[in-house]
Amino acid sequence: MDQEAPLPPLIEFRDVRFAYGARPILDGVSFSVPRGKVTALMGASGGGKTTALRLIGGQARAQRGQVLFDGQDVGTLAADALYAVRRRMGMLFQFGALFTDMSVFENVAFPLREHTRLAEPLLRDIALMKLEAVGLRNARDLMPSEISGGMARRVALARAIALDPELVMYDEPFAGLDPISLGTAARLIRQLNDALGLTSLLVSHDLEETFRIADHVVVLGNGSVAAQGTPEDVRRSSDPLVHQFVNALADGPVRFHYPGRSVEEDFAATAGSRK
Repeated sequence: MDQEAPLPPLIEFRDVRFAYGARPILDGVSFSVPRGKVTALMGASGGGKTTALRLIGGQARAQRGQVLFDGQDVGTLAADALYAVRRRMGMLFQFGALFTDMSVFENVAFPLREHTRLAEPLLRDIALMKLEAVGLRNARDLMPSEISGGMARRVALARAIALDPELVMYDEPFAGLDPISLGTAARLIRQLNDALGLTSLLVSHDLEETFRIADHVVVLGNGSVAAQGTPEDVRRSSDPLVHQFVNALADGPVRFHYPGRSVEEDFAATAGSRK
């Protein structure tokens, strides 16, 4: 019996270039995000990970190449089509970004109120179901100021999945969390991905926890893809930047000292000015 052909990736970057002014962030970047999997986007700070999320969501547009979502070039979409694509995406912002003047329930209900015309009883049930999925149904009446940072991240995750998106993007979901909250967040990302049939794209610097839940890893560095594959493939990579990143080395392609004149040149110049 013939095996079914694999599904095309949900997201593809094809020879993408993006720069802030004269400073290139991504330069000829190509990678794909497989459907139904947890893909981690990793690399040193300033390597273009969050920029990649912005390109997928259409907040920024590539100066060269294509960013495809389900076969559509996000950078060429008109406003109405772009908004339609965004409704198929969920976003968990760094530190949650909850509305501080809304209760936990109203934060989760917000996208349902904005993008649907559901009757209030059905809207309430959906919001409570999403809160139940992250273990916080009974925190529905609390305000963001009354919950912990880890709980706030879980509320934000419930809000991100409120509209049943196909893709959920996570921007540093583990930043600032204690070990218990971090482990809970990681387990939720994996469980919700599998239970809801999502595709998850995760930007993170937490190597061990991310490698534990990811199916696929893409490492960005120096404007390009330094490595991609399974977590074990990345661990075994011979690329110097990947080796430095995976082993948390202080010096390597990412320098400890900011580039410029040597110490000898600097002090020689100072000595010369004293004469």
